[in-house]
Amino acid sequence: MKFYAFHGCFAEESAIGTNFSVDCEFDCDTQKAEQSDNIEDTVSYLDVYQVIKQQMEIPSHLLEHVARRIINAMFDKFPQIDYCKIRVHKLNPPLGGQMHGVSVCLESNRS
Repeated sequence: MKFYAFHGCFAEESAIGTNFSVDCEFDCDTQKAEQSDNIEDTVSYLDVYQVIKQQMEIPSHLLEHVARRIINAMFDKFPQIDYCKIRVHKLNPPLGGQMHGVSVCLESNRS
């Protein structure tokens, strides 16, 4: 997923923003959906995207904070998810040199 957002510790990052991408992996029981072929019996990718988009719209200083908020929101919204892994990439960060990006990856089991 790609987003334009305002995360970072530098004033210009929170003022002008930059590009981010988010990778999401999760585990849930899909047996019912495998048989029914009904989206109501699984976790909808559209709903997952909306949860992540909503969290990406909230400015934060640290990618760690963004990733943890996303995981918490995923567990809150989808009780059928047992495990979630989120990687937040900041593309072309302002670090004084040419760099494709930096990322933070967090993973959690439902407690």
